[in-house]
Amino acid sequence: MDTAQIEVFLVLAEELHFGRTAERLRMPQPRVSRLLAVLERQLGGALFERTSRRVRLTPLGEQLAARLRPAYAELTAILDEARAAARDTAGAIRIGFSPTSNMEVLTRLVSAFEARHPDSQAVLHAVSNFDPYSALRRGDLDVLVNWLAVDEPDLTVGPVIEECDRVLAVASGDPLAARPSVSVEELADREVARMTPPFPAALNDAIFPPRTPSGRVIRRTHPVRSIHELVALIARGQIVHPTASGVPMLVRDDITLIPITDLPPLPLGLIWCAAHDNARIQALAQTARSLRRRSDQLAGGTDRSAFRR
Repeated sequence: MDTAQIEVFLVLAEELHFGRTAERLRMPQPRVSRLLAVLERQLGGALFERTSRRVRLTPLGEQLAARLRPAYAELTAILDEARAAARDTAGAIRIGFSPTSNMEVLTRLVSAFEARHPDSQAVLHAVSNFDPYSALRRGDLDVLVNWLAVDEPDLTVGPVIEECDRVLAVASGDPLAARPSVSVEELADREVARMTPPFPAALNDAIFPPRTPSGRVIRRTHPVRSIHELVALIARGQIVHPTASGVPMLVRDDITLIPITDLPPLPLGLIWCAAHDNARIQALAQTARSLRRRSDQLAGGTDRSAFRR
């Protein structure tokens, strides 16, 4: 039994007329008859007596109507409340960010969102950049700000809020540190980190291409389980690390960041669980898109600064 069948039955029990029932429900009269027939087959008995002159409830129909009316009214109220909640932007939106996120661009987004929606509050939560999606899936976060290299069917990739140029992090005493730039091809001559699960595979390949454009293997040799281990290996010269500009933890005297000439920028943006989508998430995403359009207009479409895609 579905809600359409219940609605047809209850309206017909009031109107006792198929034509008026169809008009009230704004559906063709044959559909009213079909839905009622399906319901009667499911129940195994007639709910109405029909003659050429009148329609009236059978004893079974009277019993069902008496029990269904209050239950259907409660169900309708619950669904109306759920629809209102889905459209309501009021309340807190929990935004996750990793230690590698650019907090300046996130602060601009949050400030603009709260200015547009004064009945909403953004609450920021730090997440592990090695396990970025678990909190989303548990429902502990509404939105995650992270690199948009996502191949997860249950996650929605939202708007970009910043595009970051690619750089190679090396120890300041490394011979490469004196170079003005490097190529991806040169990564095949060095060792890089091996990110351990649950680090997402698609993100891993975006940060560490498995091969150079010519097909040479980039060796992922040093297993790491945290950003702190990664930074220590870079500073000690044990690995080089292809990453994005603006990562706060890599701005150190013992680490040098060298532009990589042939890797595309890495987009930073919003991610959320498709099943948890709501009005607040959509309002935040719309704010991000609006800020990015404004940045495009100001930059004349040439700058890759925050909020430009």
